[in-house]
Amino acid sequence: MTWPSAAPGGAAQSGTAPAEAEAYRILRSRIDLSRLPKYSRDVTERVIYATADFDYATDLVCDEEALAVAVAALAAGAPVVADSAVVAAGITGCPVVCKIGETLTVRLARTAGISPPAAAIRLAFGEVGPGAVWVVGDEPAALTEILSRGVEPAFVVGMPVGFVAAAEAKDALRATGIRSVSNVSEKGGAAVATAAFDALFRSAAIMSGSRAAGRAGAATGKAPPEDG
Repeated sequence: MTWPSAAPGGAAQSGTAPAEAEAYRILRSRIDLSRLPKYSRDVTERVIYATADFDYATDLVCDEEALAVAVAALAAGAPVVADSAVVAAGITGCPVVCKIGETLTVRLARTAGISPPAAAIRLAFGEVGPGAVWVVGDEPAALTEILSRGVEPAFVVGMPVGFVAAAEAKDALRATGIRSVSNVSEKGGAAVATAAFDALFRSAAIMSGSRAAGRAGAATGKAPPEDG
């Protein structure tokens, strides 16, 4: 994987450091999320940063233990699956499985009498198996299929958008107890889902780097440098 570099508040970021740092400064001047534990704060701030919508501070449903599992899974190289091409395009730094645009998906949807998003989930699960991180930002049907197929995910980012079935699908996700991050309202979408994923992936980059430093230190007999 190609990991991003370090960012404001201990997360990681790409090359637009001055603009991003200023955006985070403005964000934090308008809302104080310091009460939240680390991963929940990172996800919430990243979503607000991506959307300029402060309502997500109360709309997101974050579980710190679940988010920590997601970070560890990503750091260990868990497969990443996206429900749509737009979501897949918004995920950088790691391979992404997305079957929505494939001919086989259309054929399966027609023969099985299911929607293309559901067919794409079935095909993706056939490729990656259990233990993947699933990112759903567009299609409620994709999230419903994840729940009904028993894909045994490591984690689900469940942020489909729309007035029809989106809020219900997210509520069903939370009811299963599957490790996830979601939001309560009909809001969501690709930008929100990829922002939440990005926050977790950036933390995974830091974890992966620490592990690599530890392995190098063990090989050379030197301890890795301490943070800070």
